[in-house]
Amino acid sequence: MQLRNPELHLGCALALRFLALVSWDIPGARALDNGLARTPTMGWLHWERFMCNLDCQEEPDSCISEKLFMEMAELMVSEGWKDAGYEYLCIDDCWMAPQRDSEGRLQADPQRFPHGIRQLANYVHSKGLKLGIYADVGNKTCAGFPGSFGYYDIDAQTFADWGVDLLKFDGCYCDSLENLADGESRLSIGHRERSIFIPAFPQYTHHLCTTSSEQSQQSGRL
Repeated sequence: MQLRNPELHLGCALALRFLALVSWDIPGARALDNGLARTPTMGWLHWERFMCNLDCQEEPDSCISEKLFMEMAELMVSEGWKDAGYEYLCIDDCWMAPQRDSEGRLQADPQRFPHGIRQLANYVHSKGLKLGIYADVGNKTCAGFPGSFGYYDIDAQTFADWGVDLLKFDGCYCDSLENLADGESRLSIGHRERSIFIPAFPQYTHHLCTTSSEQSQQSGRL
């Protein structure tokens, strides 16, 4: 496959390495003997290179869109990343439409993801890869899109219906540790047959839950 954008190739390589690096086991942590997460989660996460680029008119090759993720899926296979063990293609923040649909479900931005997440998941699976997606347990995501607070059960079912394999969730705009724990638990239960990745909650916004410095720097898995 001929690369249309050299920066896309570089972004793929850097972000693949990043996701492998942040997927370490926490020292002293105990894992369940349930067959899940026996090896580190390895894959591509868009944030490290493309962040929240929504401008598909000016930057069609690097905005957060289904086109970007389909091209990355092709790169992961054609350039040997899949064979090396990188199996997850992960959508981070900024994939959503500004509002939920009429039934209260999250929806992908219709301009940037015209065929929806379900079809993107099917495409990713056809490449022998797995699809990850981002959500936030607070009222809003870190970038200001709809959060899952008050919609945990609906969102867990939505992700399952779409065929999502991995859920990364954040803690922005969450008002208490109790709500954070409740959100983690309910999203995890609704998604229990799939991998759940809990990212760190660094203090990059004033609206994060209040945590200790140790808690805010740890990652883990359910």
